[in-house]
Amino acid sequence: MTLQMGSPAPSIKVENWLRGEPVTYFQPGKVYIVEFWATSCGPCVAAMPHLVQLQEKYTDSGLEVVGVAASEKAPTAVEAQTRLDAWLTEKCSNLNFRIAFDSTGEMNKFWMEPSFSLGIPTSFVVDRDGHIAFIGHPGQLDEVLPKVLNGSWRTSDEAKAADKERIASSQHEARERTLTEPIYAKLQPAMEAEDWTAALSVVEEGLALPDNMEFRFIHANLLLHKLRDMRAGLPALQKLVDDVIDKKFQTVSWMVAVLNELFDPKMDNSHLPHAERFAMGDKLSEQILTLNPPQGDGPLKFLWYVPLAQYYYESGNKDRAIELIEVALKSLGDQERMPDHIKQHYLTPLLQALANYTGENACYADLCVVPQNKASENQTAVA
Repeated sequence: MTLQMGSPAPSIKVENWLRGEPVTYFQPGKVYIVEFWATSCGPCVAAMPHLVQLQEKYTDSGLEVVGVAASEKAPTAVEAQTRLDAWLTEKCSNLNFRIAFDSTGEMNKFWMEPSFSLGIPTSFVVDRDGHIAFIGHPGQLDEVLPKVLNGSWRTSDEAKAADKERIASSQHEARERTLTEPIYAKLQPAMEAEDWTAALSVVEEGLALPDNMEFRFIHANLLLHKLRDMRAGLPALQKLVDDVIDKKFQTVSWMVAVLNELFDPKMDNSHLPHAERFAMGDKLSEQILTLNPPQGDGPLKFLWYVPLAQYYYESGNKDRAIELIEVALKSLGDQERMPDHIKQHYLTPLLQALANYTGENACYADLCVVPQNKASENQTAVA
């Protein structure tokens, strides 16, 4: 049975309620967010403060938020629950909504699987009449939730089109997983053993799948950085560059991933041919800045601008590199919902890049880093 917009919401049947009173049924007149998450899921953790804000903002409108931890990893259910409870105590002292724990698989069976939801975090919004109003990422709740609360969402063409697109996309992804999981099962042990020749052989099986960017990306990485086969690796990476710039694959995240193969500041890329490396870097950097310019409010500058700044630094444009890192730091500072320990994960490489480019200590709040010589040693100015 398919679970989609308009379907009756399944019951919440869990082992334990760790925070708040149990929800035995969906009370008519109230709207519920049922959020599937786990402590090991970075995006899930990042969404928690947002859910706290939504619960506070819309309590008087009849909103009830329920977090369902149905994917907590541990050797036993008891250990998983204990770990989860400790994590909530340490990280979420201001929690204002219910948390349920389930390790039986029942919640996934009746919620995640029939809705074709393949990963977490996933938000289910239950309307005032006990029917599903929305299924998707919690980042979409700011736009969708007010419309659910005022009763305009489920009857809108926008909602119907979004749910149809979600189901089609999820079904496509499920078919893709059926094809790719056996390949990844063979690839992982080869990568862990650092048997790059065996890994390359496995990845070449994946290249037979149409338009699979992940296998093409791994293929180029193995050839260029592990086997250092420039004759085969450079054309493979150049084709990736052309395809991510082409409209068919034009997403900033893939462009940044490919640029990182060329200008990751943590790596020594001196084995890559200079002319080809900078020619590809020039193409990618121009497109990335067109789609996510410094003066705009585009997302993830704190993540995406690191290899971009490194390209400009190694090209000899130090001022531009410093400017981009400063923009990235500002974008990170604007992430009010992001937990501090996740923010620090992104902060460290930004400060390190800034210190390397300026030759001076770089500080943010209580964190300071000192320049390393690697950036200077690897810089090759382009005339």
